[in-house]
Amino acid sequence: MALIWPYLVLIILGCGWGLTIPLTVISVKTGFGHLGIIFWQFFIIVVVFGLRQIFLNKKLSLARSSLRVFCVIAFIGTIFPNSASLIAASYLPGGILSILIATVPMFAFPIALLFGIDKFGFLRLLGIIFGFLGVYLLIAPKAALPDPSVAWVIPIALIAPMFYGLEGNFVAKFGTGNSSPIEVLLGASIIGCFVTFPLALLSNQFVNPFVQWSSAHYAILFSSVIHGVVYATYVWLVTKVGSVFSAQVSYFVTLAGVLWSMLILDEVHSKFIWMSLACMILGMALVKPRSQQN
Repeated sequence: MALIWPYLVLIILGCGWGLTIPLTVISVKTGFGHLGIIFWQFFIIVVVFGLRQIFLNKKLSLARSSLRVFCVIAFIGTIFPNSASLIAASYLPGGILSILIATVPMFAFPIALLFGIDKFGFLRLLGIIFGFLGVYLLIAPKAALPDPSVAWVIPIALIAPMFYGLEGNFVAKFGTGNSSPIEVLLGASIIGCFVTFPLALLSNQFVNPFVQWSSAHYAILFSSVIHGVVYATYVWLVTKVGSVFSAQVSYFVTLAGVLWSMLILDEVHSKFIWMSLACMILGMALVKPRSQQN
């Protein structure tokens, strides 16, 4: 029973995060820039979790260790990966983005080895090989993508899972300072607001909320709230079961993202996409938690 609850948490997180993928596609394909979207993601999280802190009469830690974590999470956990994902979402279908997110464990494992917090395993190496075979199936066959000319975007989309793998290992190795997962997310979002607001204004990407709202505005709102709740839970899970196991959330994000995209965006995929998905699933199954390795 002790091994069941982490998987239940992963399923719930995966379904929530998977839903944000088609919502992201909706927001960017209407012309909103990535910096404007990221600012509102940060701002909505600050409002939601800031009110929680006020209600509970809790102060945000300003210790050096906490501020370091806030800055790292703001950049490698949101600004860098979300920028890559949002740029890629302008060109790629939601289902493809969902499949590429499955490479998080493939990045997390070698990073964990470099950090000295995990051990090498042949099956895990085989899992990484299958994962990148899945990426190859997206790029190589001309019939894989709806528009083969956008294959160049896939390396950009892979920047996001690389940073997510780095982030998970950072939390696993260094912890979250004196802050809870929600406080980490709140602190990171406050810093993120100060960084992305001027950048969004200067780049003419600021999303004006004082206009007639479209489906893209609601997509930003709902995806931000979902992301905030799921992200805080994910950081908590990393502290409990480690970065490599937690990175397997991408397994469920992938499945949920593909299904949500088919349901919401009416996407239809070629046989190469399904072959890629199968390789990703097999790869993630081989990149197992430490406790399950022989």
